[in-house]
Amino acid sequence: MSDPSKIAVGLRGLTKRYGRVTAVDGIDLDIREGELLTLLGPSGSGKTTTLRMVAGFELPSEGTIHLGGVDVTGRPPFERDVNTVFQDYALFPHMTVAGNVDYGLRVRKVAKAERRERVAAALAQVRLDDFGERRPSQLSGGQRQRVALARALVNRPRVLLLDEPLGALDRQLRQEMQVELKAIQAAVGITFVVVTHDQEEALTMSDRIAVLRDGRIEQVGAPAEVYERPANPFVAGFVGTSNVLAGRAAAELVGEPGTFTVRPEKIHVLGPDAEAPPGHCQAAGTVRDVAYAGPVTRLTVTLEVGGELVVLQQNLSTTSAEVAALAGSRVKLVWRPEHNFRLSPAPVPAPTGG
Repeated sequence: MSDPSKIAVGLRGLTKRYGRVTAVDGIDLDIREGELLTLLGPSGSGKTTTLRMVAGFELPSEGTIHLGGVDVTGRPPFERDVNTVFQDYALFPHMTVAGNVDYGLRVRKVAKAERRERVAAALAQVRLDDFGERRPSQLSGGQRQRVALARALVNRPRVLLLDEPLGALDRQLRQEMQVELKAIQAAVGITFVVVTHDQEEALTMSDRIAVLRDGRIEQVGAPAEVYERPANPFVAGFVGTSNVLAGRAAAELVGEPGTFTVRPEKIHVLGPDAEAPPGHCQAAGTVRDVAYAGPVTRLTVTLEVGGELVVLQQNLSTTSAEVAALAGSRVKLVWRPEHNFRLSPAPVPAPTGG
């Protein structure tokens, strides 16, 4: 059981139904003080609905929400010590950057001198010290995102909720902002709860990840734990690319029956007649598909024992032409046995009476 004094958000049996549709189905989750936790899942998994219930924009059908140990389940949003940053930032176009950041303080009737100090501090936290007099239309996407952060941080909430905060940015800026957002969170020390469907984003930013599917939590853990030790085939397949070995392939390649996963970057490609290192797993096959992606090449190999494995190979000294020539060639795949991770078996449905 977690120390209650160190829990920023506590969810117990949190459920949300819309008619016959259950969007969130009995979630139990403790979010720690000062951590960045990501709710990760595909569309329809319940992650945004969960966030909206914590914010107070939706009321749960069942269950409770505690903030700092206080039950806020029935309280309206303005009575909860949280702020929300939305994907579209929701900035006021007619106001300056400083005016946008100052807005929430004016609504709360904070004294003018204190407002000025807090706005300056919030803009400094997001590295926009000299942008206070600009309008949102004069800013880049990344700068607008930081203004939205500053506007939320200036209120000094206990918890900051971010719904797909980087979704409107292009890929390069998105990657830069992943690092920056985590740096801001670490500097201010506020609990961040981030909703995203982007696995790379979750792995890059998070202290912990909660993987959701069909309104339920499939696994909660640190990024390396979720990636390296997925709880089940869904997590293995959703968080990054994963190979699943089962049936005859598992028995022959791993040496025991069951269902196992091995990540593509753990597998090495050798020539068909090369000797495998002692103690390694090995599989013969034919390269069915080759995809050159700059730093890495993605190979899909059809195995002689049945099934396929995907391999990621770094292009340390390989040209795209050399990579393309691998298509159709026979290869030997090798990997260390400790990189086979046994997946938990799928639960057996309970028998129905009748």
